[in-house]
Amino acid sequence: MAVATVPVNSVCACPLRSLRTSTKFVSQFLTNCSSFKLGFESLQLRTTLPARKLVVRAARTESKGVSLGFRAPNFEIPEPLTGKVWKLEDFESHPALLVMFICNHCPFVKHLKKGIVKLANFYMKKGLAVVAISSNSVATHPQDGPQFMAEEAKLFKYPFPYLYDESQDVARDFGAICTPEFLLFKKDGRRPFELVYHGQFDDSRPSNNVSVSGRDLSLAIDRVLSGQPVPSIQKPSVGCSIKWHPERKL
Repeated sequence: MAVATVPVNSVCACPLRSLRTSTKFVSQFLTNCSSFKLGFESLQLRTTLPARKLVVRAARTESKGVSLGFRAPNFEIPEPLTGKVWKLEDFESHPALLVMFICNHCPFVKHLKKGIVKLANFYMKKGLAVVAISSNSVATHPQDGPQFMAEEAKLFKYPFPYLYDESQDVARDFGAICTPEFLLFKKDGRRPFELVYHGQFDDSRPSNNVSVSGRDLSLAIDRVLSGQPVPSIQKPSVGCSIKWHPERKL
């Protein structure tokens, strides 16, 4: 009986000289060719990417446009946490007033929140009055609305009132354009509060690996409370722009 034979392709490197069309042949063929991997065993792709540092990308805005000596404008706006309406005159008995424009969502504010609370707790015991104001539009950023402001104040245990500037008139009156923005006013007797510091909290920024210390603002507060002049050369605060109502731009 004639036996059919088929030449073996050398690429498979099978040692058989003939292939018998039988179950035994198929089994033998598959066994011998099981090690055939198209040569990919020599290609080991080692394309591990280096670890990437987290970088916060947000529109950066610098505080500017308000001259030292500027008098604090009157305001009358509510505190979502308590429902109380606060006025500038509520702080008249203090030798200095720190007005901070902040919000809930801004990464620059989030980066400093614990430091802000620590600084406020320390200096409020020394007579400094502190108030925080959020002027962001809830039409574009609902997470900055009064309900969430109250939750934020409770969560971070703000020792100062956190006020809601719904009309954004207070931000405009103070000349505020970013969050966070710090305005430190001093008061001499019956004279109105006058701006002596309009600058940064410190050199720390999200992802720049500089520790939050509050150094710049602390030095200014120390000088004010001790009756010393505050240097006029001040680094501006850097943060997110205030989110104006869509129909109103600064």
